[in-house]
Amino acid sequence: MSKVAGGDGGGRRRGNPIWWVLGLGYFVQGFRGFPWLGANFFLTGGLKVNPSVLQLLQNSANLPMVAKPIYGVISDAVYIFGQHRIPYIAIGALLQAISWLAVASLSRSKASILHLSLYLLLSNLGASLAEVANDAIVAETGKQKTSSSSSKTSQQSSSSGELQSFVWMASSLGGILGNLLGGFAIERFPPQSTFLLFGILTFLQFLVTITIREGSLKLPKSPSPAGIRKQFSDLSHALRKPEITYSIAWVSLSTAVVPVLTGTMFFYQTKFLKIDASLLGISKVFGQMAMLLWGVINNRWLKSTPPRKLITAIQGTTAVFVISDLLFVKGVYRQMGISDSFYVLFFSGILENLFTFKNLPLNVLMARLCPPGCEGSLMAFVMSAIALAFIVSGYLGIVLASFVGVTGDDFSGFPRGLVIEAICVALPLLLSSWIYDDTESKRRSNKQE
Repeated sequence: MSKVAGGDGGGRRRGNPIWWVLGLGYFVQGFRGFPWLGANFFLTGGLKVNPSVLQLLQNSANLPMVAKPIYGVISDAVYIFGQHRIPYIAIGALLQAISWLAVASLSRSKASILHLSLYLLLSNLGASLAEVANDAIVAETGKQKTSSSSSKTSQQSSSSGELQSFVWMASSLGGILGNLLGGFAIERFPPQSTFLLFGILTFLQFLVTITIREGSLKLPKSPSPAGIRKQFSDLSHALRKPEITYSIAWVSLSTAVVPVLTGTMFFYQTKFLKIDASLLGISKVFGQMAMLLWGVINNRWLKSTPPRKLITAIQGTTAVFVISDLLFVKGVYRQMGISDSFYVLFFSGILENLFTFKNLPLNVLMARLCPPGCEGSLMAFVMSAIALAFIVSGYLGIVLASFVGVTGDDFSGFPRGLVIEAICVALPLLLSSWIYDDTESKRRSNKQE
């Protein structure tokens, strides 16, 4: 069994740097909520943007994420000093450091939406490069062959699931700490302080990363570097597999068709209900804690559960939480004696993160199905498809907010918007058969025999 991904955690005990590289990388990825909370308050308080503009900027800043397949192909095909994962993590960390430190230097009088948007785009470009390389390492490690051929499939699935759960938990811990500190920092310091601290953190990640040699990670040996055209060909071949294509399509569609009203909810909570920043930060902490708990539960008890069951259960739960938001906005919980602050604290952050819960079982499934040699390209394509789906979802939310007549001062149409959102969350469940289920495929094969 592999030292890195073995179910006994041998790689961790032997001090393989892969756990440090991935742990730090995904922790920083989760901690990105810290400066983004500051950015939201900087936009609404300093630049006085309205809900639609806020949501437009939030989603447009994620456009570099859509190009992840290109970054994945490049990282698979283009080696830098004989390495093709570590250098891209380092470059990504450096770009994030440059962008956030530049934003921190902007004063309110000189800042503009254009300047902030450009720096946020650069930051997300760096984050995308680092995430692609990190995801590829996870996929490569998860595909290492076990030494025992008789239990190869089950051990491989367990190994992949263990590392996926580890990085998921590292990201969740980063999110917990980032949002907890972010809420208190916004109350006591200007938003630029969050930009400065995160810029320093990503620069430290850059310094740590450049000291690690990729060979020390004990990744599976890859064939000699293929050209970019060959990598695109391999990716195209992988995407022609129905079990891969349909699974990605369903998860992307189930997100893209949902017109989320995150910008409207942020304004409703901060401007209408006057919820303070520290409470919102703690609310996001509860959401990250739910993500952490989900990673632990998945790793301990759900590794053998078919991904289709997990993904559809998450989608159904998300629909229930959107309906709960509707009851919250209608004042039903208030009439039951549950305060607005209590609901925001314990439930709002969970719903915000529920939309991403599907990624964990999907990533495990993709790591299992991915053909050797194009791990970076395929995982990048998956993340790109999901990122594009979230952007489309956000833009549809802007259209929906306009359709129901929500503005920065008028939230009367908000409940109607949430009803439409809940319906859109539930509709994709009708097509859940698109998600690959290996147990179902085995049953069909047995019947044919």
